Amino acid sequence: MNNTRLSRKMIVNNQAHASPESEAYSAILAVLGPTLVKSSGAQYDATSTGTWSLFNSLDRPTCIVYPRTASDVQVAMNNIYAFGSRYAVRAGGHSPMMGHNSISNGVLVSFENMAHVSYDAQTNLISLEPGVLLSDAELVLEPHGVSLIGGRATDVGVGLLLGGGISYMSPLYGWSADRIAEMDVVLVNGELITVSATNEHAELFRALKGGANRFGIVTQFRIYAARTGTKEDKRWFGGTVTYPGSAACDVLKATAHYIRDVTDPKAAAAMAFNTIGTSASKAIVVYLFYMGESLPLNIFGEFLSIPHTSKSFSPRSYFDIALSESGAARGNGHQYGGASWLGDEETFLKGYNSFLDFTQASSHELAGAFIVVSPIPVSQWEASLSGPNAMGNPRVGYASISFTLAYAEGQTVLPKDVDERFRLMLSKTPSSPGLPLYINQCDASQDAFSTYGDLPALQKTYAKYDPTRFNIEHTDGPIGL
Repeated sequence: MNNTRLSRKMIVNNQAHASPESEAYSAILAVLGPTLVKSSGAQYDATSTGTWSLFNSLDRPTCIVYPRTASDVQVAMNNIYAFGSRYAVRAGGHSPMMGHNSISNGVLVSFENMAHVSYDAQTNLISLEPGVLLSDAELVLEPHGVSLIGGRATDVGVGLLLGGGISYMSPLYGWSADRIAEMDVVLVNGELITVSATNEHAELFRALKGGANRFGIVTQFRIYAARTGTKEDKRWFGGTVTYPGSAACDVLKATAHYIRDVTDPKAAAAMAFNTIGTSASKAIVVYLFYMGESLPLNIFGEFLSIPHTSKSFSPRSYFDIALSESGAARGNGHQYGGASWLGDEETFLKGYNSFLDFTQASSHELAGAFIVVSPIPVSQWEASLSGPNAMGNPRVGYASISFTLAYAEGQTVLPKDVDERFRLMLSKTPSSPGLPLYINQCDASQDAFSTYGDLPALQKTYAKYDPTRFNIEHTDGPIGL
């Protein structure tokens, strides 16, 4: 008998009416035991209810598997596949998409026991298990003077890598995913393989860098380290400048100009436009950084000339920059929507006004609403250390736009009327033609894959590694494949 999977006949004897989910649970439990497989109890309750977005906290899995090794993940997927169970996978859990990392009546694989980080100075490779938070990784790596070039918020997990990943240093170092050297991946049938840009699974390696949860379960990332220095190495300069809501028009124009004109890879920026509250409280926060001793006026001068309420600039280490945002707090339901815009003033002004109209109509349901702008210069694509990713290269600078909502504290159900207005707003603020959506910040209704550079190649890769379309049919995730 295969030691990772019990036969259907053995498990369902005298259980003719058992569901695929309960069959899979029984089979996984028989191999891994009750320490790693829970269907109730304190740990089960903490995992199922302790989601980042409260909209996922009402789900109750048939069981939760807490793997400690890749072989444990194989056991889980082998039986999920054999019995046709629905399933979900949770790494850091920082996803607002309902059901993408939680499930009712299905098996949840939770990676909280797999959160090891290590660095090999001989190979200059960082090894990460999927349960690692980026902030924890940076704490381990900083004494070595290196970084993985992850995201920008402390509570984001390494699952961000499967969507691409944007850092403040991405203009210089590239997409976070493009620093991956290789990955260990469990396929839907439980097979464990290693993928890289140069082995026989090169097409799957590329698809995973932007394919989110659709192409397999990564159990180990090995990443080229960037030599960014320790926290004492103040190689960058910058911080934040805050403006009143009344300055929105000027900051939007400056943002469009920055997207269109700035090509220096040592420059980094992000803009967060708040649209909730009175005009005075609609604060706009702009993050500005430069690899050097000051902020060059020919790059940042327009932002610095706009009247502001406060600013905080100083010499910074990469460690300071990487952990400069805490991220959205737990205790709220969250919803994202995405767009990609060229540096056009009219596009930014129209998009802002459309989002402002939506948030004003929905303000009674919302605790916070932001347009977050992430510049994506051409250099971000050219800095890849591991070849092309799934998204493709549009060969033009643009901005990734995230429409970010936090609902009222304690609200656990997404209001249907607000959701409908939000999706209508998204239809009125489309991407500029030819630009890929950033899948990590899309709404569940948005087809990011169709915006990628070579969708047919991506679909061909998916069909090769999941010919029965098991992932599409048995777990929630991005649409379009």
